[in-house]
Amino acid sequence: MPDPIADLVQAATDLSVRPGRRLLGITGPPGSGKTVLAETLAAALGPRAALAPMDGFHLAGAELVRLGRTERKGAPDTFDAYGYVALVKRLRSADEPVVYAPRFDRTIEEPIAAAIEIAREVALVITEGNYLLATDEPWSTVAGLLDECWFVESDERLRLRRLIDRHVTYGRSAEQAHERATGSDARNARIVAATRSRATRVVRVPGLAVGSRT
Repeated sequence: MPDPIADLVQAATDLSVRPGRRLLGITGPPGSGKTVLAETLAAALGPRAALAPMDGFHLAGAELVRLGRTERKGAPDTFDAYGYVALVKRLRSADEPVVYAPRFDRTIEEPIAAAIEIAREVALVITEGNYLLATDEPWSTVAGLLDECWFVESDERLRLRRLIDRHVTYGRSAEQAHERATGSDARNARIVAATRSRATRVVRVPGLAVGSRT
């Protein structure tokens, strides 16, 4: 029986050995397992690959409060989208000795600047997030900067259960977690699902996403 993970690792490896810096996007609805897939690929490729998540561009909590968007956290306009596009452009050009990318720390629900080092020698940068294939500005710029972008989909009931479990893990009550997963998360998931047709490939990897964070 074919091993879907091995096939995806091979596809990422093939991309990494092409001349020059290559960028691979991984997208999908919240809870689909895209973070686990991206981390799995980066680990399999070792020093040839680096991971630069879109989640590092969440707006800080204080800014969300100022803008009145706290309850909509995770929506397209709750990210520094132009900052993310600028990072992807820098990674695409690979003309700096090192680029530092931010990461998102779920234990404090805040982005951490300059937390991920990506050296010029890295052959493949993997970036993952919800809106890599979105068509609104400035998100629409991202797809053209990527060599490939894969869309991760999973069983809907499993995806919802993982989202609820994740919210509980990070401090919400079961009721609050269900409200978030079926409210703002569901609205964001519909936005992401509408971008599926723009993906280079659609992947389903049963079992991989158990315990997924995104």
